[in-house]
Amino acid sequence: MHRIGFVVNPIAGMGGRLGLKGTDGVANEAHAAGAEPVAGPRAHLFARTFLDLSKRDENLRVRWLTCGGAMGADPLRAAGVPGDSLEVIHSPAGERTTAADTRSGVVACVDRGSELLLFCGGDGTARDVAEATSDRIPILGIPAGVKMHSGLFAVSPPAAAHLLVGYLRGQLRIGTAEILDLDEEAYRKGEWRVQLFATAKTLVEPNLVAGGKVMIDEVSEEAFRGELAVHFSELFETEPDTLFLLGPGSTVHSIATAIGIDKTLLGVDAVIGGKTIAKDLNEKGILALLDRYPNAKLVVSPIGAQGFILGRGNLQVSPSVLRRIGTKNVIVVATPAKLVMTPVLRVDTGDPTLDEEFHKREYLFVLMGYRTSKLHPIQG
Repeated sequence: MHRIGFVVNPIAGMGGRLGLKGTDGVANEAHAAGAEPVAGPRAHLFARTFLDLSKRDENLRVRWLTCGGAMGADPLRAAGVPGDSLEVIHSPAGERTTAADTRSGVVACVDRGSELLLFCGGDGTARDVAEATSDRIPILGIPAGVKMHSGLFAVSPPAAAHLLVGYLRGQLRIGTAEILDLDEEAYRKGEWRVQLFATAKTLVEPNLVAGGKVMIDEVSEEAFRGELAVHFSELFETEPDTLFLLGPGSTVHSIATAIGIDKTLLGVDAVIGGKTIAKDLNEKGILALLDRYPNAKLVVSPIGAQGFILGRGNLQVSPSVLRRIGTKNVIVVATPAKLVMTPVLRVDTGDPTLDEEFHKREYLFVLMGYRTSKLHPIQG
């Protein structure tokens, strides 16, 4: 029986829908604002998917080495993992877990013979896990943070389950990935500072493991961004009563700047008739605006190379928000060079039904210039 480590960071991703752009250093603020746990449900989805995939296959039997409560045991039990397949090897010291709890849990997993360590969290959790494993065993992330720049996260919780199946069947090789993290304090001020902290062993699979984010230089594509600015200027004029929610990122920011719109680089801003009416909105703020402006559209751009248009860096756009807007009212924009570097689009909203609504379309139109779009594949 395979011995697999499983550690959950219960506070990972809690700041996303509040617009906090991460949870590092603001966990208390997130709790006080009523943020709901994100990691637990995503860990549960992973475990439930794996149990479904592993039915009636003796080669996929797993002995789970995990932590007590929300750090692992609770989501595993809730998914239906039998008690005799689960071993709690660490319990957190307090009611609210810390990075020290994560590191202690990981060390305990390794010491008890775990051959692979699955963790649920974001880049900060990846740093703690990599430090604790010290490259002794491979690690794989189940995405639950606000940001995931490191190249060892599955593209979604179900994808992590498929990767575990592939690993247990000996179908995947082990490679090396970069552990990257964003300075969240600077991020909240609108500055993008990504730093390489370490490398770690992980599973290699090009479709189900998101490669590290590629920062793409688009200086040579000023003409395309100019065309996109003209396109949106006309759109704002012809739809003066439509609420346009402009997502984060340099592509959308450059379009807004070219039009003369005051746009935050890393937030979700609201525009009516070409004028900014709200900046850096959280989920609650977006929903309040949708009460006033039911006719709305969302403008997003894929993360370079990874392809995510939803679920990375824009968790304020929650499933509740998306259902109000409607998936057909999501406008994807990208310059040609960025699209060349992004073979597929992806979504990971945290709601499997909503994700499937995107996936079943197979292709999305991506706006590339003035009234110029290209069909681009979207995958799970």
